[in-house]
Amino acid sequence: MLKTARPDAQHPAPSRRAFLSGGAVATGAILIGFRLDLRNPARAAGGPDLSKVGAQPNAFLRIAPDDTVTVMIKHLDMGQGNTTGLATILADELDADWSKVRTAFAPADARLYNNLLMGPVQGTGGSTAIANSWYQLRKAGAAGREMLVTAAAYRWKVPVAEVTVEKGVVRHAASNRAARFGELAETAASLPVPQEPKLKEPGAWTLIGTRVPRLDSVAKTNGSAIYSLDIRRPGQVTALVAHSPRFGGVPKRVDDKAAYAVPGVLAVVTIPTGVAVIARDTWSAMKGREALSVTWDDSAAETRSSDTILAEYRTLAEKPGLVASASGEPDKAIAGAAKVLEAEFSFPYLAHAAMEPLNATIERAADGSFDVYAGCQLQTIEQAVVAATLGITPEKVRLHTQWAGGSFGRRATPGADYFAEAAQIVKAWDGKAPVHLVWTREDDMAGGFYRPTVYHKVRAGLDAKGAILGWQHVMVGKSIMIGSPFEAMLIKNGIDSTTVEGASDTPYQLPAYRFEVHNAREGVPVLWWRSVGHTHTAHAMEVFIDELAHAAGADPLAYRLSLLNRAPRLSGVLKLAAEKAGWADKPAEKGRAYGIAAHESFGSYVAMVADVTVGASGVKVNRIVAAVDVGIPVNPDVIRAQVEGAVGFALSSVLRNRITLKDGMVQETNFDSYQPTRISEMPKVEVHITPSTTDPTGIGEPGVPVLAPAISNAIFAATGQRLRSLPLDTAGLKGA
Repeated sequence: MLKTARPDAQHPAPSRRAFLSGGAVATGAILIGFRLDLRNPARAAGGPDLSKVGAQPNAFLRIAPDDTVTVMIKHLDMGQGNTTGLATILADELDADWSKVRTAFAPADARLYNNLLMGPVQGTGGSTAIANSWYQLRKAGAAGREMLVTAAAYRWKVPVAEVTVEKGVVRHAASNRAARFGELAETAASLPVPQEPKLKEPGAWTLIGTRVPRLDSVAKTNGSAIYSLDIRRPGQVTALVAHSPRFGGVPKRVDDKAAYAVPGVLAVVTIPTGVAVIARDTWSAMKGREALSVTWDDSAAETRSSDTILAEYRTLAEKPGLVASASGEPDKAIAGAAKVLEAEFSFPYLAHAAMEPLNATIERAADGSFDVYAGCQLQTIEQAVVAATLGITPEKVRLHTQWAGGSFGRRATPGADYFAEAAQIVKAWDGKAPVHLVWTREDDMAGGFYRPTVYHKVRAGLDAKGAILGWQHVMVGKSIMIGSPFEAMLIKNGIDSTTVEGASDTPYQLPAYRFEVHNAREGVPVLWWRSVGHTHTAHAMEVFIDELAHAAGADPLAYRLSLLNRAPRLSGVLKLAAEKAGWADKPAEKGRAYGIAAHESFGSYVAMVADVTVGASGVKVNRIVAAVDVGIPVNPDVIRAQVEGAVGFALSSVLRNRITLKDGMVQETNFDSYQPTRISEMPKVEVHITPSTTDPTGIGEPGVPVLAPAISNAIFAATGQRLRSLPLDTAGLKGA
C-alpha cells in the first residue's frame, strides 16, 4: 500500500472538472424514442437493471464553501416528501451532516435527469421516484465521498485507506488532521469520477431507515417556500381563460367590449382552448373574464349526463370484450358450481382537487429563449410542448420546477395541457411581458382530466366446500392512454395496462379466470388519478373476494391467505395488519366491526384493517391499521405520512365524492360540492412497516386502493349489507 499521496492510480493528478463545487448544468431534451412505463416497476418486462447505472456526482451533488450539501432533485415534490427521501439516499453514502443538507430542483435535461423506469424522459409518476433513483443516488453519493477522501489524502500525503468520513468531516486519525467538505470540494471537483464506487453495506447506513427531519417542513410551515402560484416576475401579467362549459366545445362568437372596460384588463385573445383575458393582476383578469360574452359551438362536444354514460357501460358489459387475462375455462367451472355469486361495481369520475390550482408562468428572454416557472411533473414533455407551441427548439426553453401544492396525477398530462395553454397566450400576445396563467378552483375542478368512470361486473362459482372454481370479470371504462402520445407504447392488443392493472394480474390463485375489458368512447378527458387503475380494480377484487369468503363460511383473512400461497409479501402485510389490529379479537359491540383488504401496486404491498361503527348518526371510521412492504424503508416517517395522507385523500372518495355531468356540464366545481376529508372525519391511522432487504419501491400511491374495500367490508361485517359501488351509499344502512 502506498504511504504517501502522489499522482498515480490511488491518487490521480487533478484534472479540471466542474461539478462538486457548483457550476451550470447543460439543459435540453429531445422527445424521441423514449419508453414510458408506469406499471409495477418490479414486473416491467425488459426493464433496465438499475444497479448498472453509472455514478454521476456532477449531476446530483453540489458542495459549497460553507459545507452545505445540495442534492439536485430530478423529480417534482408535490407534497409527498420525495425531496427528503432522495436526499437521504445520497447523503448517507456521502456521509454528510444532515443539518447541512439542502435540495434544489434540477433543470429539464433528460440526458442527465431521466426517470430510469420511464426511459429517456424526465418525469415523476407511478410511485417511481425512490425506486428509480436508489442506485443512481447511492452511487453519486459514494463517488462524491471517494473523491473527497482522495482529495484529503492527496493534500495530506497519506494513504487513502487511512482517511475516514463522518457527518461532513474528513479525518486522518494518525496525524490528527481533519477537513470539512467545503474545504475539500474544489480539489475533489478536479478528480476523475469513480464509476463503480464502493457502496455501503446496510449495517453501515446512518440515515437510511431512520427518522430524519423532512427538509421542506420549516419552509412550508413558515410560508417561505415558493410555490408556482407565488411566482412574481418583473412586469408580470396574469391570464385567465374562459373555457367551454362542455368538453369539446369551441368559441363561436366573442364579444369582448365589456371585458376591455374592466380596469386593469390589457388584452383579450382567442386561443385553441378558449378565450384568454390578460390583465395586470388576478382580480382584474377574473372580472374581465366574467364580463366576456362568448357563444360556444357544442357541435362536437360531450353532451350526455353521467347516468346515461353509465347505462351505456352496463349495456356494453353484456357483449364480449378484449381478453386481458385468461386461464382455464371459467364458464364451465361456474356452470357446475354449488353456489354462484354475482356483483356489480360502479365508480364515478373523480377530480384531483389539489390544494394549489393549475398555473404556470412563461417569460421571454432578450435572446428569444423562454423561462417557464411551474410545478413541472413531466419535464421532458412540458419542455417539448412549450417549445413546439412557440415554434422554437427545446433547448431554448428553460424549466424552473417549483414546489407544487398537490397533483395526484393532474400535473402530469401527456399533452402538457396547461403548459401549452400558457404558451399559446404568450404567443398570441407576442411575449410582451411574463404571463402567469392561473386557473381558479372552479377552472381546476371543471376543467377536465378526471379519474375515469368505470363499471365492473363479476361472477364466480364455489364448490360445496367454498373453494373458488371459476371467476369471470368484465370491466368497462375509458382508456387513459388511447389517443394519447403514449398509445403506441402502452396499448397492447387494444388493452391499456393502466386500465386493467390490479385485476388482470391478480395474485390470487384462481383455477379458472377470465378478465375482459371494453374501451369506452366518450368525450370526457380522463387521466391517471392517485394509484390509477388500482383505484377501482382493488375495490372490485377485494370486496368480491370478501363476499366469496362469507359465502364459503370462512374467515375473510384466512380465506385470502389460502389463495396467496405464491404471494408471500402480500400475505405478510395481511398477517401484520391483522395482528396489529387485533383481528382475532374483533369488537363485540353492536354496529361495530372490522374489515380487511390487501393489494399490490407499483411494486409495493399494502394491507389495511378498517375499524368501523355504523349507528344512528351514520358511518364512522374509527381506526385504520395499515401494514406496508415497500422494500428497504428509506425514510420511515415519510412512509407513514404518505399512508396517513392516502387515507385522508381517499376517504372523501369512499364516503361522498363524485364528479357528475348534467347534459355534459360538470356539476361539482368547488369544495362546497366536492368536499375533502374533514379533520373531524379522520380516523386514527396506525402504519406498520415490514422490515426488508429488497430494493425500495414507492409509497406515494399504494396506500389509496385498499382503503375503500376495507371500509366496505367492515360495513358488511357490521350490518350484513353490501355496499359495492363508490362512493358508498350509506343512507339506507341499518342504524344509519
